[in-house]
Amino acid sequence: MMAEDSWLNTLKWGLSGTSALAMMFGGVVPYIPQYLEIKRTENPEGFSLYVCLVLLIANTLRILFWFGHWFELPLLFQSIIMNIAMVMIISLCVSIRNRGQLVHGKEHVFTDFDYDYFWEWTDVQSYVEFMLTFSTMGCLLMYVFIDSAVFVETAGFISVLTEALLAVPQFYKNFVSKSTFGMSRQMVLMWLMGDTFKTVYFWLRSAPLQFFICGCLQICIDIAVLGQCFVYRKKNSHLIN
Repeated sequence: MMAEDSWLNTLKWGLSGTSALAMMFGGVVPYIPQYLEIKRTENPEGFSLYVCLVLLIANTLRILFWFGHWFELPLLFQSIIMNIAMVMIISLCVSIRNRGQLVHGKEHVFTDFDYDYFWEWTDVQSYVEFMLTFSTMGCLLMYVFIDSAVFVETAGFISVLTEALLAVPQFYKNFVSKSTFGMSRQMVLMWLMGDTFKTVYFWLRSAPLQFFICGCLQICIDIAVLGQCFVYRKKNSHLIN
């Protein structure tokens, strides 16, 4: 009986460790095919960089939320890893865009404070500067209001709600162009699988309620983007040919 209990405990520990690793690194896996697609085609136009903005904001807020309302470390590490991955994608897209311009026009940087070119800067440093500014302001606010449960829980809700809307910029870009050409379908399928796993994980691990509700919303938006692949399939075929 003791041997059986020991085996079951070992199995539970193994499953727990595997799910923790999947939660930490699984979030960035969908962006690998999109990264490779952009690198292969030397064309980042089919991918919306606002997806990176949404994820950077959401995961930075989640990191700040952890200081006011501790949750499982794999979720915290996931946010850190995701932010690193988003900076890598931004760096690739900006590099390709700059190489593609035979004659460089006026550079647009964060310190210009030009709203018309927000998140369309011509150097990676500007994106990093924006996130450092946002993170610094967030840290100061969290430090001042860390004893306010309302503020802390609101920050957590905004974090997961923002992440739940990460596919909206891609949905809008596809809708405007009436095409999903240049967007990796594997990425969206992995979004759906990952978000489904993540939502079930939130439910089983009794994560804050905000995480579960917004996970369900995220699944719905993923399905909508996949639907665009079917709706715009004729134009995609024409562009490929």
